[in-house]
Amino acid sequence: MDICIFGDSITWGANDNEGGGWVTRLRNDLAERDISVYNCGISGDNTDDLLQRFGVEAKAREPEVIVFAIGINDSQYTGGRENTRVSKEKFVSNLQELTTQAKKFTNKILFVGLTHVDELKVMPIPWSDENKNYDNTNVDLYNSLVEQVCKEHGLPFLNILSLVAAEEMDDGLHPNAEGHRKMYKAIKGFIENEIS
Repeated sequence: MDICIFGDSITWGANDNEGGGWVTRLRNDLAERDISVYNCGISGDNTDDLLQRFGVEAKAREPEVIVFAIGINDSQYTGGRENTRVSKEKFVSNLQELTTQAKKFTNKILFVGLTHVDELKVMPIPWSDENKNYDNTNVDLYNSLVEQVCKEHGLPFLNILSLVAAEEMDDGLHPNAEGHRKMYKAIKGFIENEIS
């Protein structure tokens, strides 16, 4: 069985120097059961970016299970909270389109929700000089939009908003090794429950 996990830097495994991120931990765990896990996470990606590459990457792998773990970069904003990288309306439209495209490959489509941020460290984010911000109000909103799309399509949704504690995000956004370990355990159970 092949599983493709599409997402951003958290999916990619940023800041987990111990285990390589929750997807790598999952891949290593499931390999002995002849399940291949492909990490299709790209740092900085939002749903606009993912839509541009999804079809080609999914076609190259023909996955039996597709997991989407994306949205936190869509919720990022500059200036006012409403000035997000991807508007709420476009975000929902992108999720709908990703779901439609994913259904061409499989009926096993799962969504993992967003994680809270440590606002003290990411308002604004220190690694950009453009006054970009993340806050939990927008994270909550965009997480609820993912859940809404999942309900409309009857797709499994894992809510992990409060799973990772602020002290487990060294830079305020990306979980450290302990945060990724928590995510791996929760998401592993979620995936196994849905594909069994």
